Amino acid sequence: MLKCSRHRFIIMMVIGLLGGLSLYMTGCTQEPSKNDIERLTDEPVNLIYYTIGEPDKDLQLVNAKINEIMARKIGVTVTYIKVGWQEYEDRLNTLISAGSSFDIAFATNYSTTAMQGAWLKLDDYLMSLGKDMYESVNPTFWQGVRMKDGGIYGVPTNKELAVRDHWMYPASIVDKYNVDIKKYNTLESLEPLLQMIQQKEPSYIPMELDQDSHNFFALYGYEYIVNNKVPLMVKSLDPNAGIVNIFETEEARKVLDTLRSYYKQGFINKDAALREPGGLKRGAKVFWKSSGGGPLSDTTWSKDRGYKVVSNPVTPTVVTTESVRGGIMAVNANTKHPVESMKFLNLLNTDPEIRNLFNYGIEGIHYNLSELGQVVPIPRKDSEGNPIPDAPASYAGVQYTQGNWFILKTMGGDNPEPIDKWDQFIRYNDEVINSSVLGFTPDLSKLSIQMDAIKTVWKKYYPSLMTGSVDIDSILPKFNAELKHAGIDEVRTEVQRQLDAWRGAVTSSPPLPSIPTLNHG
Repeated sequence: MLKCSRHRFIIMMVIGLLGGLSLYMTGCTQEPSKNDIERLTDEPVNLIYYTIGEPDKDLQLVNAKINEIMARKIGVTVTYIKVGWQEYEDRLNTLISAGSSFDIAFATNYSTTAMQGAWLKLDDYLMSLGKDMYESVNPTFWQGVRMKDGGIYGVPTNKELAVRDHWMYPASIVDKYNVDIKKYNTLESLEPLLQMIQQKEPSYIPMELDQDSHNFFALYGYEYIVNNKVPLMVKSLDPNAGIVNIFETEEARKVLDTLRSYYKQGFINKDAALREPGGLKRGAKVFWKSSGGGPLSDTTWSKDRGYKVVSNPVTPTVVTTESVRGGIMAVNANTKHPVESMKFLNLLNTDPEIRNLFNYGIEGIHYNLSELGQVVPIPRKDSEGNPIPDAPASYAGVQYTQGNWFILKTMGGDNPEPIDKWDQFIRYNDEVINSSVLGFTPDLSKLSIQMDAIKTVWKKYYPSLMTGSVDIDSILPKFNAELKHAGIDEVRTEVQRQLDAWRGAVTSSPPLPSIPTLNHG
């Protein structure tokens, strides 16, 4: 503060001297204008920005380059803070509950935190400072992030609308045994394939699972109605479907029995119930792995794995509330810089220079451009200048968390992406089907005790059940009994009541007003 004050004092002295010189030369009084003072004293507003991802070796280097460009373009800089995958949600919740000073964050559990008043309502800003950004994002995303009051409290990543579960396999093994991966669309159908891998490729894990496991229930058309830590689900495409505790259904029992069989046969990694979720481990020998994605995901996963993978989508192209809220950036309701925050978000979603910098790093340091204008990563090197095999990148953005994909450059190098990648995404988005409950957000603020208890029970049983690690006959009844004791029936009844009211309002009310002439990409 003292240094800043000294600088301002010196500036004012300079202005005074200039004014005195002018008076001497012209013989008339000429005071420094307000614009002159503001031009000399204004400094860029700095925003505090939190997001998910392991802190990179070159994060500060990239941050400095981002600030150099943003200060010139919009008079704003950011302090770019990445928090590890396992710590981020707890860290964000602490920041919110403690009223800590920050401006923008990647909003995990968007609906809950929005209803708690954590985020700034953006509707008015989207009609002015953020209009270009609003028009660049597919309107279905804006529909999906509207809350119960009709307001928008976060900026969704403009990406694929329907996130389908894909089952991925190493291309070399698929080719070696001439496997038709499109034949395997159910969990049960995988058994002979996993047996073959176990016998003929013993160095490979036949099936890799982790603590979060996967939404195998989507194979039967279900989606979560609250979030994936509360096992209440509904059939996506049935406009009259009731809400169920998925673990009381025949479909869940079938999934659990199959997973238990696979675990006992040694197909599933033994540490599945303890393994932390995260990105694909580079170079890992895994035969079957499930991941959510859209078109052309194979190329991204191949780069992450370090070898070519192929995949088969096994769930429908349905747009769910969960899929459109998977990558939201939100502004702190208590920010002192709402205008600058909106300027930053608008730039990030409309300016290719800034968006590519956040995603890929600095050209010439983290990547080069091919003759086709595609990004070719520069591998990390040792002290003698030799590439380090399978070394993590010195900088990598977390793509789904940081804005509009459609202004990103495509990837070249090994397993290059098609030049028309984003055109393919636009066509894909034009063909998806909206869930019958898209945009529904239950308000469970009056049932917070039950919600916390349910999540505690979920954490106790879900990882072991959904990885086949425990006996189903003995553990599943305990899980359901403790869910009932925690209050899941009470929560289900309340969510069903709100869903019935929401369905009635949707069918009888005109659509919410929005800005016309929206462009998908």
